[in-house]
Amino acid sequence: MLMPKRVKWRKQMRGRMKGLSYRGSEVIFGDLGLKALEPGWVTARQIEAARRAIVRTMRRRGKFWIRIFPDKPVTRKPAETRMGKGKGNVEYWVAVVRPGRIMFEVGGGLPLEVAQEALRLAQYKFSIKTKIVGRLDQSGGEG
Repeated sequence: MLMPKRVKWRKQMRGRMKGLSYRGSEVIFGDLGLKALEPGWVTARQIEAARRAIVRTMRRRGKFWIRIFPDKPVTRKPAETRMGKGKGNVEYWVAVVRPGRIMFEVGGGLPLEVAQEALRLAQYKFSIKTKIVGRLDQSGGEG
């Protein structure tokens, strides 16, 4: 699963997810992309599940790019633990995704129907709304 090799600070605060994503909001490498329509945290497990679904559908044809990386640690205190005694341990890693962000791209000589099917299967793996966009039909963050 994806996670940073090392980080400067072991634990982070939750932060806010205001606004749209301006960086990484266009399909650059491939022909089709999966665009986020709402803000949220995408876990490393969700990214890996989507990656497996896409790779299985593509059957070693074409190319595939992951455009997000889970670099934010999420902590959790153990069950049945009293309040206090500091912040919990890091449980998993998430990528902060804002509306408009391209999360995955596929292309490289892949048939259009296969690429769309691969991204459609990947959509089911996420807890946020997404849509499939092409290189030409890129609109704003709202669907």
